[in-house]
Amino acid sequence: MSYSMGEHEIKPVSFSYEGRYIQLGELNDQTQELWIVCHGYGQLANYFANHFRVLESPTRCIIAPEGLNRFYLQGFSGRVGATWMTKEDRLVDIQNYLNYLEAIFHQVTKGMEVSRLKINVLGFSQGAATVSRWVTQSDIDFNRLILWAGIFPPDLNIPRSKKKLGSIRVDFVYGDEDPFLSKSDRVAEQRSIARMLGVEPTITQFHGEHVIDRDTLLGMV
Repeated sequence: MSYSMGEHEIKPVSFSYEGRYIQLGELNDQTQELWIVCHGYGQLANYFANHFRVLESPTRCIIAPEGLNRFYLQGFSGRVGATWMTKEDRLVDIQNYLNYLEAIFHQVTKGMEVSRLKINVLGFSQGAATVSRWVTQSDIDFNRLILWAGIFPPDLNIPRSKKKLGSIRVDFVYGDEDPFLSKSDRVAEQRSIARMLGVEPTITQFHGEHVIDRDTLLGMV
């Protein structure tokens, strides 16, 4: 559906798009747990996945998707990062990454008896909003949602999200020196949104900043 922006008419176009993800471990008859971990703003899946190598085991597979929008972190060359969305045409970005995450899940679990898997989803920083939208809008039966250094987005559909999250364990993890959370009102905002969703998250605080803490992560398995 087209819409107007100033003097211009904005028209959508749909086309095939190829994304990528990182996989640690195998999905086979031995697999008991599937972890899907989404990075934060300005990160790439290849590097973010390294934090989760400590979780690798013959019974656990880790999938790290990557935001569909990549950019140079400084200037016009050098390090590259990715983002899940921006404020520009945000609803289209959201729908695109929801379709992308669904496609990854169905590709990696094709031919498997999904009901026997424990499916954990972790979102770090901006990735927390990303996975929150996915978990609450998808028909997949997730077991656990971990919001690490990030919070529920305030635009979730409350009735649908409340119903979906009622059967899922929710964890909220953050560092006591995280400048984006501990020194702001974001933690209070998280608690407020969680109450509206009827969720009582398990809260884990570690000594550190805006990072994936290795010991804390190991304590969650």
